[in-house]
Amino acid sequence: MGHFYFVRHGQTIWNVENKICGATDIQLTELGHRQAEEAGREILRQKMQIDEILYSPLSRAAETARHISQVTGIPARMELRLKEQNFGKYESTPRNGTEFQRAKMDFVSSYEGGESMLRLCQRIYNLLDEIREESEEKTYLLVAHNGISRAVHSYFNDMSNEAFAAFGIKNCEIRRYDFPREEAAEQKSPKRIQKEHKNL
Repeated sequence: MGHFYFVRHGQTIWNVENKICGATDIQLTELGHRQAEEAGREILRQKMQIDEILYSPLSRAAETARHISQVTGIPARMELRLKEQNFGKYESTPRNGTEFQRAKMDFVSSYEGGESMLRLCQRIYNLLDEIREESEEKTYLLVAHNGISRAVHSYFNDMSNEAFAAFGIKNCEIRRYDFPREEAAEQKSPKRIQKEHKNL
């Protein structure tokens, strides 16, 4: 059964200021750089067998991946689909703002110039489908963002709208995700559902 790992980038200036980063390119703090180096050491301590790092093009994730790669020796390359969700007019506003928290529950909303939750999930699910195809031969570490972590987690878990919107992980937290066995996956596949529908 194949698997991959996911890590959120290190702390940023706007994380400290409780602002929404989104697609805005915000730098790591000094602590964020240290967190990324520590994540690399943790990978070595746990003897995680990782073949390649895929990272978001935003500098906070790219720098986190660079530190991890330098510590572990794992090669890294950019994956554009891992870029954080664009929250439109809400970027740089308080993360816990009442209006933003309400807007996050509208999954087809583009936040006036941003990207909807559904479109975010579409690109992440497509990427995970590709990773799954390779997962028996190759193990990836994805270095990305909190918004991306929601989409990744929802690929494997049923979630209410409230749970999805509230989900998040800590800076440089490392998570492992295991792909289900083929038989279990086939039971949920659109092809199987279509076939069953035709037989009704």
